[in-house]
Amino acid sequence: MFVPSATRPPTTRALLLDAAERLLLREGYAAVTSRRVAAEAGVKAQLVHYYFGSMDDLFLDMYRRRFQEGCERLRSAMEVHPSLRTVWRFGVDRFGLAFSLEFVALANHRKAIRDEISWSAERFRDLQLDAIATILRDRGISPEVCPPVVVLLAMSGVSQTIAIEEALGITSGHEEMVQFVERWIDQAERDFPALAGFGGRSGHRHNE
Repeated sequence: MFVPSATRPPTTRALLLDAAERLLLREGYAAVTSRRVAAEAGVKAQLVHYYFGSMDDLFLDMYRRRFQEGCERLRSAMEVHPSLRTVWRFGVDRFGLAFSLEFVALANHRKAIRDEISWSAERFRDLQLDAIATILRDRGISPEVCPPVVVLLAMSGVSQTIAIEEALGITSGHEEMVQFVERWIDQAERDFPALAGFGGRSGHRHNE
């Protein structure tokens, strides 16, 4: 009989991944050792290496789990409300940004982690670009008028800068920037009909 995941007791493997993630977010990647993870999970230290051959394997599984969950969350969110604001709000999720920053720091010392992040980042960017391209296409916006990659990089550049600064304890101007971007997104979505017309006229002149 299937039991919903919310009510199923977590497996030992899941407990260890959860414990590692809590340590990562609370104290940084350097705190994620086999002994600390086991203590956080309330199990024997030997079980860490039983379920994960090495600490790199644990980090990789932790990252892959969040990557898969992030992809599913974005797909689900876009099904409910396909808009630029949805893509933006997903990008400024503070939990996800803090998690990613720790892994970027870790990747400077672990090639396997760096390779995994690079591969995953490209796949996630493709997912975001597909979402933005679909939004623009459904509203009649030509990619020549508003390239999806430009929209994505503009939004992600802001969110990543905010995340880096917050990790350093810098927050001045962040609230104003978030409000500005959200006003810009709202205005852009209201102006989509005009942009669609501009794209059509531009294309017509090009073909003459």
